[in-house]
Amino acid sequence: MATVHSLTFNPFQENTFIVADENGECIIFDPGCYDANEQKRLTDFISTNNLKPIKLINTHCHLDHVFGNKFVAEKYSLGLEIHRGELPVLKSMPMVCQNYGLPVPEESPEPTHFLEEGDMIEFGDTILDIVFTPGHSPASISFISKKDKFVIAGDVLFYDSIGRTDLPGGNFETLMSSIHDKLMPLDDEFKVYCGHGPSTTIGRERSLNPFVTGQIKM
Repeated sequence: MATVHSLTFNPFQENTFIVADENGECIIFDPGCYDANEQKRLTDFISTNNLKPIKLINTHCHLDHVFGNKFVAEKYSLGLEIHRGELPVLKSMPMVCQNYGLPVPEESPEPTHFLEEGDMIEFGDTILDIVFTPGHSPASISFISKKDKFVIAGDVLFYDSIGRTDLPGGNFETLMSSIHDKLMPLDDEFKVYCGHGPSTTIGRERSLNPFVTGQIKM
């Protein structure tokens, strides 16, 4: 059985997820660690739990999800994996940092592998299916464990909300199509690990999320 651990980092309170198989291998999703203290929190967690990082993946490449890319890549000798459509977003990170008045951290390394919808990630007994869920960003991808019934959703779907669509490459209609077509077909008990805030379930958001139920339209 895979387990999902979260650490919340940086001024944007971004959730970094560590998905670990029973064999101790793990994937680091969206490392948002911004400074040395946050980097230490990440490495301490990994070492304390005797985990072995085998992949570094971004669900999407907004600045708060990629601050720690370079650190993780170098610390654990990992290549970066993203969807090809997120490459312009990744490259814009230094400029976006300046727009927010944030010191520019070390720039992310270039991706070494591009992920596509339909790909599967297998490690130990864990299988994650990749689905294309754009709308918050141009080419966000989500990761679904059918066996353990969870989704690493990035900023696509939140507890009672959805990802913002007013950033470059965002589109409300596209995001709602991603949610309805790719996430809502999942069973109610699927747990959704969100890029910000608390986790939720498909069933809860299907029945109570005002964007999903149509109470809020934009």
